This record gives sequence, C-alpha cells and structure tokens, in this order.
Amino acid sequence: MHWVLEKGIFGSGCDLSDAARAAGHAVTYWDDAWWATGVPNITGPTLFHGSLGNAARIVHELKWAPGAYCNTDAFHCTVWYPRASRWLLNVGWSSTSLNALVASPPDADAFFVRPDSPLKPFSGRILRRDNVTLAAVDHGFYFEDASLPVIVAPVRPIEAEWRYVVVDRKVVAGSAYAAEGRRALPDAPTAKPWLFAQDVATNMEMPELVNIIDVCASGSELRLLELNPFSGADLYACD
Repeated sequence: MHWVLEKGIFGSGCDLSDAARAAGHAVTYWDDAWWATGVPNITGPTLFHGSLGNAARIVHELKWAPGAYCNTDAFHCTVWYPRASRWLLNVGWSSTSLNALVASPPDADAFFVRPDSPLKPFSGRILRRDNVTLAAVDHGFYFEDASLPVIVAPVRPIEAEWRYVVVDRKVVAGSAYAAEGRRALPDAPTAKPWLFAQDVATNMEMPELVNIIDVCASGSELRLLELNPFSGADLYACD
C-alpha cells in the first residue's frame, strides 16, 4: 500500500508514517497545493489518511484505489441510525433542518443537536431552548447553509469514550480517549467496550469495508456513539 498522509491535523498527534514504513509500505505526505498544481501520479494501491474534507474530495476526484475510505453518503446519520437502534446512544432522535429547528425548537429545556452529515460542518452540542439560534451552532463561521439537515435527540450523559477501527466487520485496533483535550488512553481486546464494538460490527451492516466505531459509557450502559469514515478519523492510540 502507498499511504498518502496529511500531517499536523489531529490534536492527538496521530501519525501513521512510522507504522506504515515499518510494515514495508511507501509513504507520501499530502500537500493541499496539489489541488491547484496537480496531484502526483501515484500508481498501485493507494490510501489517504487526513482531513475529512480532503478524504471526501479524493473519493470523487482522484482515481486512486481504494483512495480513501470516506463514502459520505453511507455515513449520514439518517442512513445508519435506523439499523443501529439496539445499540444507539441517541434514542428518540429525529431529523429536521437547521432553520426549521430555530423556528420551532423541541419542547424541552435542553436537547442535543448535530449535523446529519459525517463531514460535521459544526460539532455536536447541547442547546438550551432559550438559545436556539443559527449563531449558537456557528452558522456563518464554519458553514453558510441555514437549511442544513440536523439530528435532534434528548440529552444523554457520557462518562467515557472509545474509538475502534473496523476492517471487514472485525475490530482490529482500539483506543480509549478523552474528547476534551483529545488525549489518547490505552484499551485492550478483552475489555467490555472492545467486545461491545465487535458485537456492533458483527451484527450491524457497516457503511464501508473499513470504518470507525465510537463507543461511549452512558450511565450503566455501553452505547454506540457514532460511525465515522476511516480516512478522516483521528486514531488516538489505536495500534
């Protein structure tokens, strides 16, 4: 495999270059200037890992194979949430548009909202009913589309989080992490969260051959937090 890696974009410091070279693979570092000057002619099996935006664009614009595991259509929440109901954290979810949400917020003191898109034009967050505005989700700063599809769900507590790499429905690597500060923490294949992720991977149709499963602890339960494209995901301490 020829790995094309985008450096310096993950807060955890994730860098696959040493591991790729140790496994006998070639490594080239991505340069955003290539979109204007021309992407190098790389032949043979090629795989990108870096920012979500570049991963999604590579899928559509370059002929690399596999190029990037970032089939954005398959990772929209409204596509995979229905088949994830037995594991999903966001029970009682609904989909709407951002402007419709602002015009008519849920009848609750607070609620969780996130983009339907895996490209995450804004980060998921809790909104209070008295502050449901476009500005409250960074409209005009990261994105301009006020009709953006969003997911709305009841607020659920999250005490811990884990990230797993899944290849052909098998969990091959995992890491606990602290979202605040993006700190990576150790994990083990015998741990309950790892086994939970494997249960999801085995029994639920995955969006791609290679993808990410995020697991969280909520109260006394382990729950499925989200699925993410591999090529645009921080891998924290995944080996």
